[in-house]
Amino acid sequence: MEISKQVALVTGANRGLGYHLASELLARGAKVYAGARDPKAIQLPGAIPVQVDITDPQSVAKAAESIPDLTLLVNNAGSHTGASLLDGDMEQIRLDMETHYFGTLSMIRAFAPILEKNGGGTILNILSVLSWVTVGNTGYPAAKSAEWNMTNTLRTVLAPKNIRLSGLHVAFMDTDMTANVKAPKASPADIAKIAIDGIEADKYEIVADDFSRNVQHDFAGGIQALYPQLFQTN
Repeated sequence: MEISKQVALVTGANRGLGYHLASELLARGAKVYAGARDPKAIQLPGAIPVQVDITDPQSVAKAAESIPDLTLLVNNAGSHTGASLLDGDMEQIRLDMETHYFGTLSMIRAFAPILEKNGGGTILNILSVLSWVTVGNTGYPAAKSAEWNMTNTLRTVLAPKNIRLSGLHVAFMDTDMTANVKAPKASPADIAKIAIDGIEADKYEIVADDFSRNVQHDFAGGIQALYPQLFQTN
């Protein structure tokens, strides 16, 4: 893939990683549509603001109609309500699932025919190391895990249409979503470069940091490797 020849849409481009992904694509010469629920929130010279709420099917359909030349879709928009799975507000838990799973799926269903019509292209789903291992007890990791499984499923469906579906796995980044997290955080600008390098190299899976790579490696060790605290004795 040559980034300079791509027409891209980045959802959630008004801040955080989405902003830096759109900036990186612009810096490499791509035509960039910057998606947000409120397009007035897009403050990115050179980008074309687009209104899109990925949880609203009508909004998604309207966005798809407005970008007939798309070749690269970056599904970055997300939510993190912080609701506890055990006793949190079910509507907030549903919102996390609605956004990361159904919202991302809705975007792919709307834009895949456009990519196919344009000769193929690439979709990048912004996943998380929390799709592989759970930290805390909120609905966010469950939603990301569902998104990861959906990504794996659709890869084989979209490949014959000349559409590559990539996934980015990353740990904590220095964004609004992790403002209360005390763990080390990566720069979203650095992660954006890694992500765009990955799709430019036609990678299906982009693992952005050591923590994510270690968790991926620990899969072979099963539950005991991923959750050693369950096996600790007093």
